[in-house]
Amino acid sequence: MRGRKIGTSSFSAYLKVNLKPNLMYNHYNPHLREYAHELRNQSVSKAEKHLWKAGLRRKQLGVKFKRQRPIDRFIVDFFCAELKLIVEIDGSSHFSKPEYDAYRQDKLKKLGFHIIRFQEGQVLNQYADVHLQLMHTVHVLKEHNSNPLP
Repeated sequence: MRGRKIGTSSFSAYLKVNLKPNLMYNHYNPHLREYAHELRNQSVSKAEKHLWKAGLRRKQLGVKFKRQRPIDRFIVDFFCAELKLIVEIDGSSHFSKPEYDAYRQDKLKKLGFHIIRFQEGQVLNQYADVHLQLMHTVHVLKEHNSNPLP
């Protein structure tokens, strides 16, 4: 494409063809990769670490999750591509910015993602309940994916 002028209709076709891989990769944003890596390795909360080790790593729920995944212009705590499921842990930083969290959740839902949120205290003090809710959510989304509505 370098050095060639593109007309409006050709440019639209070019965008459609070249934006499809982004949809295949669930709106993965490579520009946030380094920051996500930093979050994964340097500033993990106790609740995130606990949830990862106790329930989400190594397909413990029957599906693969990734930590600190860049999606669109956000970094989500945990992400399952197979189910388009985002798991968020709300710590103390979320109390001061409810409008931003609502905007972020709305934007991610419009992109087709399912979002489940837990408070940090829930994960640390009521893990059995969190685990049951995650198992139920995964089961329901797997059923929905295998039997989509007409």
